[in-house]
Amino acid sequence: MAVSDAILLAGTRKGLFIGRSDERREQWSWDAPVFPMEEVYSVAIDERGPVPRFLAGSTSMHYGPQVVRSDDLGRTWDRSHAGTVRFPEGLGASVERVWQLAPSPADGDVVWAGTQPSALFRSGDRGETFELVRSLWDHPHRPEWGEGFGGQAIHTIVPHPTDPDVVTIAMSTGGVYRSSDGGATWAPHNRGITTEFLPGEAPEFGQCVHKVAVDAADPDRLYAQNHGGVFRSDDAGRSWTSISAGLPADFGFPIVAHPRRGGTVYVYPLVGGDERFPPHGHPAVWRSQDAGETWHELAAGLPAEAWTAVLRDGFGTDRGEPVGLHVGTRHGAIWSSNDEGESWREIRTNLPDVLCVRAAVV
Repeated sequence: MAVSDAILLAGTRKGLFIGRSDERREQWSWDAPVFPMEEVYSVAIDERGPVPRFLAGSTSMHYGPQVVRSDDLGRTWDRSHAGTVRFPEGLGASVERVWQLAPSPADGDVVWAGTQPSALFRSGDRGETFELVRSLWDHPHRPEWGEGFGGQAIHTIVPHPTDPDVVTIAMSTGGVYRSSDGGATWAPHNRGITTEFLPGEAPEFGQCVHKVAVDAADPDRLYAQNHGGVFRSDDAGRSWTSISAGLPADFGFPIVAHPRRGGTVYVYPLVGGDERFPPHGHPAVWRSQDAGETWHELAAGLPAEAWTAVLRDGFGTDRGEPVGLHVGTRHGAIWSSNDEGESWREIRTNLPDVLCVRAAVV
């Protein structure tokens, strides 16, 4: 690939698919699948070095969960330290899947990994080796964290953009937790997030938060897509208010913030409960440009009918100009916009169930 070309990583239930385009992001070519017969629950594009490093969290029937990496834009992959996301001996636990990989923008060598069961791992060598963050594993709340339908997992890691000591995580179920001391201690940050599946007032923790994103202009402004409801925090997660008004449904999995423009955030609404389809089978991304005060539908170019969901990491952005949006669906399609959601095109069909999408212009 040349400078200013685009790349898209799509992790599925049967391998990793890599799409390549130029900076216009109109026509895409696709590599043969990598890691066939492996579930790829997480991918990351680490742009901090002179050459982007790609990371993928795969689960093999033979080798179990692994983190693999590529330093040549996905042409070859290094498994030399694969399998190092594991619990120390004696804890009586084993990693089932790596749900999240998040390079820290404030520290050039740190990569965080979130797993099933809910545990956090830290790498100090850009994802080659990982160590368990014992402070979270030993947290007194952990025995009470429950399971969502997908399993009990840390699926969201939001490192602070400038402060390496601050990191926010979210899990299903358990809710949002935040550390301000490099992971030495963790505090629940769920006040105001509802728990429609629990009786009485919302507890201190136990919420089924599906995804958290950070505002581009204010790192203390966070957005959350909950099991029921979309929320915003203006105080680093200490309190949350609903911003669901104006959406056709308040259930969903992903929430994505614009990487450069503050106050701009995107969701993919679904009807909750036993449906988990777009309302009336009409798929649409909804965008707010005022931090959730108002919402507007973005559906030009999307199918008129598609009874399909988008999982929590199936929606990603790149940092092109204008910013590109990329959505992978459970029926194996990828919908892409090269104009910040104003229009869409289907750039891939007939994939396995898409679990995660990450894209970059490199």
